[in-house]
Formats: sequence, C-alpha cells, structure tokens
Amino acid sequence: MVPFVKQYVNIGAKLYTDEYRSYRKLGGEYGHETINHTLKLYVNGDIHTNTIENFWSVLKRGIYGIYHSVSEKHLERYLNEFSGRFNERKASEQAKFEKFLTQSEKRLKYKNLIA
Repeated sequence: MVPFVKQYVNIGAKLYTDEYRSYRKLGGEYGHETINHTLKLYVNGDIHTNTIENFWSVLKRGIYGIYHSVSEKHLERYLNEFSGRFNERKASEQAKFEKFLTQSEKRLKYKNLIA
C-alpha cells in the first residue's frame, strides 16, 4: 500500500485515515492523522474519513446498481466517471450539463471501446 500512496500522492500532503496498521508507515513523508473508529470516534476537528467512505459507497452502488460488474480493462473509465460525479455533486444540473458539453471532444466509437 505504501508504494501505491507514494506513487499517487504528493509528498507533504495531508492524509487522514483510520488506524489500520499499514497506514503507520506513511507518517514520515506525509502529514498523517488518524481517527480511531474502534473507540466509536468518527470526527475529530478536521480529521475524518467520511468523505472517502462516501465516495466508495457511491462507486459501489453505481457499479452494483447501474453496471452490475466492471472489467479490469475499463476500470479506469468507471473510476473517472464516478470521481467526476462525486466531485461535481454540489453543482447544479445546468452547470453539470454545460461542463459535460464543453468537455465532450469527440465520440467514442464502439470498435475503439472494445479494441
């Protein structure tokens, strides 16, 4: 897990996690704070994992409810879709639609999708 975090998270970033043992190795290069769920403590000031847990919940519901399953080949596309949905969750429907139109560059042909 530590190599993955080091690959994708900038050194010095603030990390808020639960107290899973593997996360202990992250403290040196990151601002690492933990929240102790075993004590039924879920928020301590700015320290919480609620946002990321909410994201995973939305992603899992989307996969189970909309797509039913995903292939490893297209996993990145599904993650991009749901991270975009999550990041825009507070925007108005009009703003979401306008952003969609401005970011639509070209159509994805089926033969390219399955290639």
